[in-house]
Amino acid sequence: QVQLVESGGGLVQAGGSLRLSCAVSGRTFSDMHMGWFRQAPGQEREFVASMSSSGAVTNYVDSVKGRFTISKDSAKNTVYLQMNSLKPEDTAVYYCAALLRSSTYLPNYSRSNRYDYWGQGAQVTVSS
Repeated sequence: QVQLVESGGGLVQAGGSLRLSCAVSGRTFSDMHMGWFRQAPGQEREFVASMSSSGAVTNYVDSVKGRFTISKDSAKNTVYLQMNSLKPEDTAVYYCAALLRSSTYLPNYSRSNRYDYWGQGAQVTVSS
């Protein structure tokens, strides 16, 4: 059974940084494209960033480009989301998700309903 376990959320002041981690178990890491989504109170879940299974392609929502970076450590079966220059509007629950490689990365990487597995979520709160 595939499990995604997130860590690294918390409270930070505007302009600060946090790094989210997502440890993956139960399936070969290279078989999956990985994504990060977020959901603020009263809002729909939003795509944030993704990485293809090979690691060769990454994508970001415009609002985080230049501030957030997705990366992975295949030896640790872990994907990361480094978040810099955080803003109050980044406050949300952040979810790690996995899309099986049998589904093409394009055009599915930003579509939450195409992802197969999800983590439990990590709260990120940015104070002004």
